[in-house]
Amino acid sequence: MNQYYKKIREPWIGGVAKSITFIVTKDCQLACKYCYLVGKNSNERMPWDIAKAAIDYILSHENDFPEKSVVWDFIGGEPFLEIELIDKICDYLKTEMFRLNHHWFNSYRFSFSTNGINYDSPKVQDFISKNKEHLSIGITIDGTKRKHDLNRIWKGYIPERGSYEDVVKNIPLWLRQFPGGGTKVTISTKDIPYIKESVIHLYSLGIREININVVFENVWKEGDDLLFEQQLIELADAIIEGRYYKDFACSFFSEYIGKPMDPESDNSNWCGAGKMLAIDANGNFYPCTRFAGYALREKKPIIIGNIYDGIDKNRLRPFLTLDRTTQSPRECIECEVATGCAWCQGENYDAADTDTIFQRSTAICKMHKARVRANNYYWYRLHQVLAQEESEVASC
Repeated sequence: MNQYYKKIREPWIGGVAKSITFIVTKDCQLACKYCYLVGKNSNERMPWDIAKAAIDYILSHENDFPEKSVVWDFIGGEPFLEIELIDKICDYLKTEMFRLNHHWFNSYRFSFSTNGINYDSPKVQDFISKNKEHLSIGITIDGTKRKHDLNRIWKGYIPERGSYEDVVKNIPLWLRQFPGGGTKVTISTKDIPYIKESVIHLYSLGIREININVVFENVWKEGDDLLFEQQLIELADAIIEGRYYKDFACSFFSEYIGKPMDPESDNSNWCGAGKMLAIDANGNFYPCTRFAGYALREKKPIIIGNIYDGIDKNRLRPFLTLDRTTQSPRECIECEVATGCAWCQGENYDAADTDTIFQRSTAICKMHKARVRANNYYWYRLHQVLAQEESEVASC
């Protein structure tokens, strides 16, 4: 069996994949109120020659990217606004990985998170048909029309125009093509009252996996955590009473959160900043999209190289040394419910007192603790229900 044959049979290994992101455009049809991309605009799109040069650099430095698999990620703005460019990029990637007998050939994914508005367009559908076996696509829909339209509004409309109807029409097509597709729901202070109804609504649309989180930015008001907890308790009751737990998932509830963490054995960084790579329209490299200029409110971008000079490993080095204890305050290290408390490295940097990446933002502290309390309620009640069901079966 020759080396080529073995390489094309290598499987996709998602857990150890390198994530490489093309910022193909900074434009979007929407102006979502909670969006962390504060510098979106219609002027900056990635030229083909920049994309090609980035690919040539990455694939020609195979030893610097030893991960067995790769995720080629495309974001905006809204990535599908640049579907023709994306199609050209993906065709070139496939051709070059084959030509070079690269170890990523046949061990890759093209990944998208889209607002779903032009999902049904002929060009997007042609792209999906051509790449179906190597695609991961998530459509963002926030829940009920009331919740979705509260934040996910069209750009440039006065009065505001929500986008729910423009997105929900494409959910059936998406689920036919990706039956296991999950959506990402974002919670901010104004839409807390609609969490329960929104998750149940998304289940009713046939979406089985709801990845849901609160924004990391410091937007939270006094009492938000208590309202949040109450909504999650009501959601827990709805999931258990409707027996949705049998076929559906909601990331707010997990058996692995709300426990202490050992400073030595549980000391990894939460996110992959530094292990990921993002490329913008000028050919600059970033440790993560959140360190690009259009994602920062207060700080300057952190550039770790470019397509001409390559990656500057000295600029990258601080990101590779990040861990939980070096950036967390004592209260976080000693917290009794620390597991599952997330952070965004870019937000840490943007919110820090100085230009450091080693200062963890604690804006979601109360929200995490509220989630843990509701999570404990969910699992306690669910285990009671399951025990009752087992008892009834045993008595039959």
